[in-house]
Amino acid sequence: MTVTDAINKVTIAKFSLGQVVATPGVIDLVEKKSLAYNTFIIRHASGDWGDMCKEDKDSNDEAVENGWRIMSSYNVGPADKIWVITEYDRSVTTLLLPSEY
Repeated sequence: MTVTDAINKVTIAKFSLGQVVATPGVIDLVEKKSLAYNTFIIRHASGDWGDMCKEDKDSNDEAVENGWRIMSSYNVGPADKIWVITEYDRSVTTLLLPSEY
């Protein structure tokens, strides 16, 4: 069973995640802060877009319905945030730092 399969079983996913990957910056931050990747992935897949303005959240809701790119943002400290982006074709979901975009 893949990580994506496991997440889809424990949450009501609003869309397919595809392959889930993380950048080196996120891997380092998660290890330094003892965070759990699945926290961000589950929130993203269930439609909790995190720390974004209302317009961006509304845009994500439309993206789920229309097959567009979906992006969430989660603050993990005063100066740190993790972005989660699912591509429009739902082939891959990437966890990354804003500086890695």
